[in-house]
Amino acid sequence: MADRPATFREVFAVGEFRPLFGSYLLSTIGDELARVALTILVYQRTDSALLSAVTFAISYLPWLLGGPVLAALADRLPRHRVLIASDVVRAVLVAVMALPGVPLGVLLVLLLIVSMCAPPFEAARSALMADVLDGDRYAVATSVTGVTQQVAQLLGYLLGGTLLIALSPSAALLIDAATFAVSAAWLTARLRRRPAPAPTGGESRSLWHDTAAGLRFVAGAPRLRAIVGVLWVAALFSSAPEAISAPLAVQLLGGIGTTGLLLAANPAGATVGGILVGRFCPPAMRERLLPPLVVLSVGAVLLAGLAPLVLGTGRAGFAVVLGLLFLGGVGSACSIPLNVAFVQAVPSAYRGRAFGVAVAGLSGVQGVGAILAGLAAERLLPSTVVVLCGALGLVAVVGPLLALDRTRPAGGQPGPGGDLGHVAAEARAEGRSGT
Repeated sequence: MADRPATFREVFAVGEFRPLFGSYLLSTIGDELARVALTILVYQRTDSALLSAVTFAISYLPWLLGGPVLAALADRLPRHRVLIASDVVRAVLVAVMALPGVPLGVLLVLLLIVSMCAPPFEAARSALMADVLDGDRYAVATSVTGVTQQVAQLLGYLLGGTLLIALSPSAALLIDAATFAVSAAWLTARLRRRPAPAPTGGESRSLWHDTAAGLRFVAGAPRLRAIVGVLWVAALFSSAPEAISAPLAVQLLGGIGTTGLLLAANPAGATVGGILVGRFCPPAMRERLLPPLVVLSVGAVLLAGLAPLVLGTGRAGFAVVLGLLFLGGVGSACSIPLNVAFVQAVPSAYRGRAFGVAVAGLSGVQGVGAILAGLAAERLLPSTVVVLCGALGLVAVVGPLLALDRTRPAGGQPGPGGDLGHVAAEARAEGRSGT
């Protein structure tokens, strides 16, 4: 297993991975379907790139506002219960959003509340995956999950635009509520009942203490800081253009009908990249491919912004932009070796909180990037904003990549499950305690 990637058969042979995988697929399709429907609806009603971007960003912001605190629940409570409860709450609230006549402002507030369930769910799911999968199965499962996310985004984006035209936003929201209900039932039936993770010696069970401990743990290790730094910077500049897809579609082809295609290009590329990197690349090769993939993820955005400025608008320019956004999605497969390196450095008792910190920052920068892109698109051409995202991203990612290379452990990576001694030693080297 050390010299070759695990197979899909070996991953899906693990019984508890199947409901984790299937429920994630269902929930993500529903989420993206509802997001694109609401984003297009707001742009149609207001003709505002900023308000459309804010709508797109709402689902990211809860991670920034309360992600680390809510994610700590995954280390305090049985993880299967956190998953099921999060899905039940979301199913009920989204069903309320689907009621006829709900004002747009109320819909957005409910969307924000629904999104607050994502931090505990994602932290518990990520931590539980690392608990049930060993060896390279975890890396390949990460690839499968990433591909699942991209396929779900692809389907959700395309179905969202279609349903909004053919039916109504209420239909999209009802489907979203149904996906959460089915997910909760599947997890209830198939997940093993595990107790909450045992606290480390002398650790308080205060939620705020647990949250602070997770923050200190990640902040106290240069290796973990470098990993999340690369992830956050790449995501900030590669995903920001998605928030202005509607005005970009108008610039390129004169209408919003192709918004779903622009949104789907990156997930489609990420699907291909995830399969190639996760399934067919040996573990050592994945690590070597990390820097080129990061550069591709933001460099393709720069070229996509330049394409309409060089080639002009119309079908030809649109096709080139789609192709380049697809390549940027291929580059986002850098998240697979980054995820593996992260989980290798974090022990199980801290895994929920550590994932919470990482994903909180990831979602936070994506939400902030979406809003900033929307603000810029109020004054500049959407393609110009895309150029700025790519150019700034290429410059900003150099520092985190160099830091990641400097903190590479001698003699290879520690095994899955984490090497707390190595992390603590790194933290002490900078005069800090590794919680």
